[in-house]
Amino acid sequence: MAKAFASQGDMSEKKITFDEIGEGLYAFTAEGDPNSGVIIGDDSVMIIEAQATPRLANKVIECVRTVTDKPISHVVLTHYHAVRVLGASAFGASQIIMGDTARSMVVERGQEDWDSEFQRFPRLFEGHESIPGLTWPTTTFSDDMTVYLGNRRVDLMHLGRAHTAGDIVIHVPDQNVMFTGDIVEDHSACYCGDGHFGDWGNTLDNIAAFDVDAIAPGRGGALVGKDAVERAIESTRDFVESTYLPAAKVAARGGSLKEAWDAVRESCDPKFKDYAIYEHCLPFNVARAYDEARGIDTPRIWTAQRDLDMWAALQG
Repeated sequence: MAKAFASQGDMSEKKITFDEIGEGLYAFTAEGDPNSGVIIGDDSVMIIEAQATPRLANKVIECVRTVTDKPISHVVLTHYHAVRVLGASAFGASQIIMGDTARSMVVERGQEDWDSEFQRFPRLFEGHESIPGLTWPTTTFSDDMTVYLGNRRVDLMHLGRAHTAGDIVIHVPDQNVMFTGDIVEDHSACYCGDGHFGDWGNTLDNIAAFDVDAIAPGRGGALVGKDAVERAIESTRDFVESTYLPAAKVAARGGSLKEAWDAVRESCDPKFKDYAIYEHCLPFNVARAYDEARGIDTPRIWTAQRDLDMWAALQG
């Protein structure tokens, strides 16, 4: 039997966990599915990451309503990927915030990403018929901005390229807690298909410099305590380096994409094969690492057809 492409065969329900990671701060996690974050201010609530559909976003809202009845005023999106943003309409927020670069990526490749991700991971698009269209921010910023939820300060920052060119992180100073999006993962593969391997380590260093007490990562469990934070940052670094370096060696000698695939598997399988979405991410990660090593700085746009062409090449 042919192996299922990406996560087309993954239809199992994931257990949702809703953990308090600081006073009035929560991580919505689901066993390696995309996480969301919650910041409760004096009079309103900020949501970090909107899920892939309004139906899935309502699962976040249900959790929020177990801890507060304050209205949801802001939705912050750390990057442009469909599984993070297309559920935004469910929250009814007056402000939807992205970085400038993330918005430009919606313009450039938002529809293609939606079509591609829908094909890759159908389970995450439960209730897709309720998506009203691409998600557009009401507010953007270049390097950093501050939002006040009453007296609660929330800092939004672009600390460097990593998972995408437009990643932002969210820091809540009064609890020294950070929401990192997919720059940091825990026991979950990093999706690097739109990433920047050469910058990712520096961006992790910039996050580590905050010496935070907790992180809500992009995927995986909430990271509470400095030991857990450090472990996840370093395991993310190891994953990125273990993917890029073998592919770069193959590219340097003029080897093929299939040879890069074999080299990365040899490097990564022993350490990461039990990570969530590992098999899903691997072909895209290898293709991007191979491209970057050959001097392609801007990731090529993934389309539904390019996905399948790449998968066929690797299977051959």
